Amino acid sequence: MMRFSTMALAALVSGGLVSAGDANKAPAVPTFNHDIAPILYKNCSNCHRPGEVAPFALLTYQDAAKRARQLAEITQARVMPPWKATPGYGDFRDARRLTDPQIAMIRDWAAHGSPEGDPAEKPATPKFPNGWLGGEPEQVLKMTQSYAVPAEGPDQFRCFVIPLNADQDEYVNRVEFRAGNPRIVHHALLFLDTSGEARKRETVPGQGYSCVGGPGLDITGSLGGWAPGAQPANAPPGVAHTVKKGSDLVLQIHYHLDGKAEQDQSTVGLTFSKTPPTKGLTLFVLGNQKIDIPAGDSQYVVKASGVVPMDTEAIGIFPHAHYLCKDMKVDAHLPDGSVTPLIWIKDWDFNWQGSYRYQSAVKLPKGTRLEMQYTFDNSAANPHNPSNPPREVKFGEETTNEMAFAFVSLTLPNPEDVTEFRRGTRAEFVATMLENGVDAEALGPQRAGQMQLLLNAFDKNHNGKIDPEERDALVQFLIKRSQQQNKQ
Repeated sequence: MMRFSTMALAALVSGGLVSAGDANKAPAVPTFNHDIAPILYKNCSNCHRPGEVAPFALLTYQDAAKRARQLAEITQARVMPPWKATPGYGDFRDARRLTDPQIAMIRDWAAHGSPEGDPAEKPATPKFPNGWLGGEPEQVLKMTQSYAVPAEGPDQFRCFVIPLNADQDEYVNRVEFRAGNPRIVHHALLFLDTSGEARKRETVPGQGYSCVGGPGLDITGSLGGWAPGAQPANAPPGVAHTVKKGSDLVLQIHYHLDGKAEQDQSTVGLTFSKTPPTKGLTLFVLGNQKIDIPAGDSQYVVKASGVVPMDTEAIGIFPHAHYLCKDMKVDAHLPDGSVTPLIWIKDWDFNWQGSYRYQSAVKLPKGTRLEMQYTFDNSAANPHNPSNPPREVKFGEETTNEMAFAFVSLTLPNPEDVTEFRRGTRAEFVATMLENGVDAEALGPQRAGQMQLLLNAFDKNHNGKIDPEERDALVQFLIKRSQQQNKQ
């Protein structure tokens, strides 16, 4: 059966392909079997099915028809599917974003009484794996104990320490997180720790520790993250996550309470590369801790930048802020003067943060400057504002504080480049922080004192901050100091 929208018919008439009389025939009304089921099965049913994180299923006509108006409203508002990246600013894998015609189709279907249509036109109901989506992993890691989540209260951010027991360096090709209790596990981030600090923070073994914003320690690596709808994928050719001997997995889970006491014991599956990686894998961290948002300010802007110290390629990005952020934009300014957009989220929602992987690696030559600009809304008009009335908000770990970070996953030409690259990026990060002076309240007394000594040494014009002409000397000093410390 051939179906045309009103706009399509108008175009055909204006082109002389059909007669005006033919065009007077009413366009076909969308039906579930012919039009809506294919959209839902491709974009929604992965989460909206029994046993998964979504609150209801969308597999049958009955499932969808009783929620037709709701489906029309939330897709029109682009609340669902949960995909925040704006098209045209980064080309990402596994994008869960409906097209405008698909949204219009759902709207028209609901407006016409959500008809079921011809059963013969209904596509086969999708079948989902009962086990691991990416296939059976080679190593399965499980939270050492079940964790009890209360019925009510604020959302919880909890870090659980899982020993990896690696007696030599290992190389992970694919990571898959499985929520033990999909009703309450909102998302998860996976960090690596070789310092033993995470074990010290987990005072009751197996019960984790509170960790809003991040694990609260100097991580040595990452295994990515998970959010509803995420699909496990093999690392790009030549790339693997290096798990150092003696590493612990620090599993940060965001729990969304559902009104009754629950238990969770989530798992992680690892698949390993048979050979060491031929490319380096690392993170570039953009961030600004100098945040002080006045109550009522709806356009508070936070900026940060950093220079890539060697040729690299971006394979993914993870932007992060808390409830007050509304707009976040990250661009790469290349040495030739061109600008490559890395991501733009115009309707940030803390509850739907996640990692975005590029379809193809984005080349970032040495000297590329990464720039981020985040806009925060601390007014009463912001529905996400946790304070009513609004109050002054500064940088901090709690969700009622704020943050502004972008974690860019990068590959380097050789694994041996990672150490030198990290020296350069850490130096750049410190220099970026000192572009705004020293925020003693955000850094704490000890770290603020260290930063003040650096500022005093390199602030040649004594204006209380590091200017562009002072920056290079500071960066080179920090790199050389790091090299000397490693030799000791």
